[in-house]
Amino acid sequence: MTKAIILYGPPGSGKGTLANLLSKNFGFVNFDTGQYLRNLLYNPEFSKNKTIQKEKLLNQSGKLSTPSFVLKLVLGETKKIAAAGCGIVFSGSPRTIFESFGDEINQGLMEVLGKLYGRKNIFIFELKISPETSIKRNSRREICAVCGQPALFLYIGKTPCCAVCAGPFKKRIDDNPKVFETRLAEYQKRTRPIFDQLKKEGYKIFSLDGEPAPYKVYQKIVRAINTDY
Repeated sequence: MTKAIILYGPPGSGKGTLANLLSKNFGFVNFDTGQYLRNLLYNPEFSKNKTIQKEKLLNQSGKLSTPSFVLKLVLGETKKIAAAGCGIVFSGSPRTIFESFGDEINQGLMEVLGKLYGRKNIFIFELKISPETSIKRNSRREICAVCGQPALFLYIGKTPCCAVCAGPFKKRIDDNPKVFETRLAEYQKRTRPIFDQLKKEGYKIFSLDGEPAPYKVYQKIVRAINTDY
């Protein structure tokens, strides 16, 4: 059976880079919830949609999007990916208790993933980096303006264009010091509490040092999932 991988970590921990590596090498679909939301929220076609504009303001401030809004979108896309027979890797999602476990009425993402992929095929990783590293990486972070591929922090300023599509690099639309501080606080306040509940539910969380070069962290992830691909 295919696998579902969830990568957690503070801003700048390398989630996007590692998700891309897993996607390219093992055929997982990299469902980047943050990028998916940014593509939706900043689409001019929805400039008069009140719900979208409300969520856009949250994004611009660095706060997390409304959990019920995110969960509905993520579940819809996840079911499509699973129906196509593909494994999936999430970078940073689900971000809140509600998105993870839902409530009396709504199924959370974890329950749905268990039904779609089987609980034993769900792998959860926490990438740990210091606040100093997080600040340093985010202050320099760039992505490809064409395909969205993140530039490896080790090579920012040394590579003129994206290695995937040769597109130019740009700053991420929601990256600035004030927004970053808010996003880091949101991660600590609203995302990290998920780990305790995951452990209570019997999920194993692999804790990895996110400070080394991405390929070293990636090798540890591959060993952990013990894939047969």
